[in-house]
Amino acid sequence: MIKKNKFNPELHELSEFAKALSHPARLAILEYLAETKTCISGDISDYIPLSRTTVYQHLKELKALGLIHGEIDGLRVNYCLCESTISKYRAMFDEFAKRIESAGIKCEVKTKKKCI
Repeated sequence: MIKKNKFNPELHELSEFAKALSHPARLAILEYLAETKTCISGDISDYIPLSRTTVYQHLKELKALGLIHGEIDGLRVNYCLCESTISKYRAMFDEFAKRIESAGIKCEVKTKKKCI
């Protein structure tokens, strides 16, 4: 039996979101699309300092989760942020963070490192 299956579906979904955000290139793509405030037609690799193939793989991950849309328009693809999906995952993450913070436990570290 796969132990991953023992966790609830919400944690699975939240972990997929976290995985999508776990790479700086994907964060840069989302940030770029947010800064442009419009759909981008053409090759995002002109704006992200990675090869086309690498950018495509990151776009594929973001699309699979529904964080962006990519619609074919002739020979180009128009990429847009999906605000409803982003809002959904933000709400899920905020709720998760509240549950963690509500524990009210302050860690005491015996070394010089402190909890941040």
